Amino acid sequence: MSTEENPEPQRDEETASRSGQSAELPPPTGRQRLIAGLWPPRVTRAQLIVALLLFVLGLGLAIQVRSTDDSALRGARQEDLVRILDELDDRTQRLEDEKQRLDDQKTELENSSDQAEEARKQTLEKERQLGVLAGTVAAQGPGINLTITDPHSTVEADMLLDTIQELRAAGAEAVQINDVRVVANTYFLDEDGGIEVDGRKVSAPYRFKVIGKPQDLEPALNIPGGIVQTLEKEQATATVTRSEKIVVDALRPAKQPDYAQSSPR
Repeated sequence: MSTEENPEPQRDEETASRSGQSAELPPPTGRQRLIAGLWPPRVTRAQLIVALLLFVLGLGLAIQVRSTDDSALRGARQEDLVRILDELDDRTQRLEDEKQRLDDQKTELENSSDQAEEARKQTLEKERQLGVLAGTVAAQGPGINLTITDPHSTVEADMLLDTIQELRAAGAEAVQINDVRVVANTYFLDEDGGIEVDGRKVSAPYRFKVIGKPQDLEPALNIPGGIVQTLEKEQATATVTRSEKIVVDALRPAKQPDYAQSSPR
């Protein structure tokens, strides 16, 4: 007679073994619970719609900014683009030259055997430069003559102000409009039959005497969309001529400050 082994006890032992192993598993850590809560991500329909709207808005703004930056130069001719690049290079060169000049002055002061005399010379030179900027002394040098004719009385104060700003950006060192010296705080106002400059009425034709590098000043006025084209749209004309000697002799009285005093430091 053969005896068969009962498999039930063996399965019961395996089940008990697995149950014991499951009971001995450690509880999940905080990191595991955090990962389980974040992944897979649970995104609602409203969140998807908001994200899509933000993406479309950002894309539209990027396209608009890019088109705005390109529109000003898109229609310019190749020679105009080259002229604009040359002007930027010239401005950079002027700043580098000014830095080099200041470094040279510093070196002269440090190496001079008579530092007091050298300091006096530089002080007088600085005084002359400040006098030119303040309009209290006459100045001469190379530059341009700019004449704006206005037969239809369409030129306004802001156009002359834009002209001054273009000239200053191109390196103008001294400017005179008709008989008025232009300085840092010069202002322009519209008046009947003309324009008021620092409280003095000037009328067309507006004659600018500008001291600076002619090769920088003239192109700055003729860039695409610049002051010359703006005046032409208003049926006014601007004539620019270069000169090796421009004399700016309109003077402003030296104004003494009411409250400010020199400080020893």
